Amino acid sequence: MSIPEKPMPSAEFPVTERVEQALAVSLRGCEELLPQADWLKKLARAEATGKPLRIKLGLDPTAPDLHLGHTVVLNKMRALQDLGHQVIFLVGDFTSMIGDPSGRNSTRPPLTREQIEANAQTYYDQAARVLDPQRTEIRYNSEWSDPLGARGMIQLAAKYTVARMMERDDFHKRFQSNTPISVHEFLYPLMQGYDSVALKADLELGGTDQKFNLLMGRHLQQEYGQEPQCILTMPLLEGLDGVEKMSKSKNNYIAITEDANTMFAKLLSISDVLMWRYFTLLSFRPEAEVAALKAEVDAGRNPKDAKVMLAREIVTRFHDARAADAAEADFQNRAKGGIPDDIAEVQLAGAPLAIGALLKQAGLAPSTSEALRLIEQGGVRIDGAVVSDRALKVAAGTCVVQVGKRKFARVTLSA
Repeated sequence: MSIPEKPMPSAEFPVTERVEQALAVSLRGCEELLPQADWLKKLARAEATGKPLRIKLGLDPTAPDLHLGHTVVLNKMRALQDLGHQVIFLVGDFTSMIGDPSGRNSTRPPLTREQIEANAQTYYDQAARVLDPQRTEIRYNSEWSDPLGARGMIQLAAKYTVARMMERDDFHKRFQSNTPISVHEFLYPLMQGYDSVALKADLELGGTDQKFNLLMGRHLQQEYGQEPQCILTMPLLEGLDGVEKMSKSKNNYIAITEDANTMFAKLLSISDVLMWRYFTLLSFRPEAEVAALKAEVDAGRNPKDAKVMLAREIVTRFHDARAADAAEADFQNRAKGGIPDDIAEVQLAGAPLAIGALLKQAGLAPSTSEALRLIEQGGVRIDGAVVSDRALKVAAGTCVVQVGKRKFARVTLSA
């Protein structure tokens, strides 16, 4: 583990209008930018010297898919990338084997190498829908973490104290409640911090739950004689329910690989209040334009107009303008009680077939019991008519089956 030479103090550089604009871009929607004065100096130096800053975002491939909540920090990366800075998309293939303890009240089960590799294959492909792949440096932290070895790990661990580690909120709460903390969990923030040393990062981005880990990067860079990075934290995006953070486990998410029609419909389902938070954290529209739109809505314009603009922008980003047009038309058609154009065609046998079994076999309900519950709630229609009889048996033929507002299938049932 070699220690880089300590950088020479740099001269002061003027804060130009372009530098102030870059600071405004950095601050849009962010929770904290620490230390802001240092970041301003870095921006001024980069402007004066023409040397881009190195901006790091690390994501552990703990799941195969990214959702819009993940893109909050990716959007910030893209905005800084468009200012001419070098962004580094870091895949945490080594740190995934430890498991991030951030916000956890128990030890996170580590992933196998096979799981990590399978998830990592899709991570950057999805992130590239936000970032410019031609201007993005892709790295894996196993590059420097694996060669570190036992000796290097001991030397690294010596640069932080247990007392400081226990100041971390989640560790402190678990210790106070006698909840076990595994020793390897202390290694996670150390290894994430060492990533910043290896990459010589000027700025590291993350969610608000990552603040401790990001500050670790600053500490270790100072320990290794580097100029410490600044940190920028972004809020955790609420999911469709407007309460819990967006998460697949809570089923309140919009995956960036979602089909255009589903993505559009989900965005139209958010509350009028939550819509403005999505504009701030997900939209690329200028802040002045969003403020003007909000003023129009406050003055009486239908908030649905603004929500449609948001949905079109995001669907266009992850699909294209034609898909956004089709998704909007599909949504309007469904709102009028129409049948969507992309309805699934399903072939089933066994007529007459019980309605619960039909819904399950057609993929419109996860189980027969759930299908019967949906019928009791009045959420099932056949050819437009509400089904109220749980014991209904559907005869041979073709019919359009609808569950809720968005699930349709044209079912052809044979004997």
